[in-house]
Amino acid sequence: MLTTTIVGSLPKPPWLAEPQRLWAPWRLPADQLAEGQRDAVLVALKAQEAAGIDVVTDGEQTRQHFVHGFLESLEGIDFTRRVTIGIRADRYLAEVPIVVGPIRRTRAVHAAGVTFARANTGHRLKFTLPGPMTIVDTLADEFYGDRPRLALEFARVLNEEARELAALGVDVVQFDEPAFNVYLDDVERWGIDALHRAIDGLACRTAVHICYGYGIRANIEWKRTLGDEWRQYETTFPLLARSRIDQVSLECANSRVPVSLLGLLRGKDVLVGAVDVASDVVETPEQVAATIRRAMAFVPPARLYPSTNCGMAPLSREVAYAKLDALTAGTAIVRAELGRS
Repeated sequence: MLTTTIVGSLPKPPWLAEPQRLWAPWRLPADQLAEGQRDAVLVALKAQEAAGIDVVTDGEQTRQHFVHGFLESLEGIDFTRRVTIGIRADRYLAEVPIVVGPIRRTRAVHAAGVTFARANTGHRLKFTLPGPMTIVDTLADEFYGDRPRLALEFARVLNEEARELAALGVDVVQFDEPAFNVYLDDVERWGIDALHRAIDGLACRTAVHICYGYGIRANIEWKRTLGDEWRQYETTFPLLARSRIDQVSLECANSRVPVSLLGLLRGKDVLVGAVDVASDVVETPEQVAATIRRAMAFVPPARLYPSTNCGMAPLSREVAYAKLDALTAGTAIVRAELGRS
């Protein structure tokens, strides 16, 4: 009851990549990088375990970026010809690779990393992958010329990868879809279909994460334009409630999302963001507990998973680890109130 987890990413150690920066370049030479990444995964796992997190991740320590870290191993994408485009409906600019041919997965992308993580934790293990719609929105396309078709192609290779990871012992595969909060009409037209293709036949639990983005300036400024209530979830949650996805991860802490919208996810596990990743202020356990209590008015405790709003890659390690402690301490308060430890 009230199983704790995180969305996915944790800050990378400063010897591995530049701190508090998205898309930070690696600081280790190529012949030392894999070993350094494994060391960082160990640090991430042990930090979560020490904080008392129930379902842990690898902290995304082997990936520069949650989307491009998967795409780098696929055929049909040219990373040597990058272009700058507006992503998330031109919310901000990003330098992205180009689709130049048929998308193919010719080898496992994350199998070695999952095997290592699985061997080094006895906790339930979650692994995150980018969702099809968000992938399509985070690159340039010179080959398919059709976003829904391209999304289904990526869903196919994501499914190949996810099936392999489940066979290696991953308990939950989560697909990150921040684009679901931007292209609301497309979610209904083809986003859910692409997500279903990505989870087809998986033998583990499946999740989708939908947030308002990392705690970076462009996202913070965008949130200021959304008014007194953020109601994007009102469109997507009924669709997800009818979907085959098991879990939905969302942003709640320090946000203007009406908590009542969680009632639209009846029948799903709800990963409620009880820690704000857009602020260096560490929540008190009582603040986390208050967020959980508000969510319990609409989600049964057995289906409620206290989590983080989004990935914590841009934060300092000190702040991120303190927020993990606050998350578990706040959850413990509510568990005690429910008569559970």
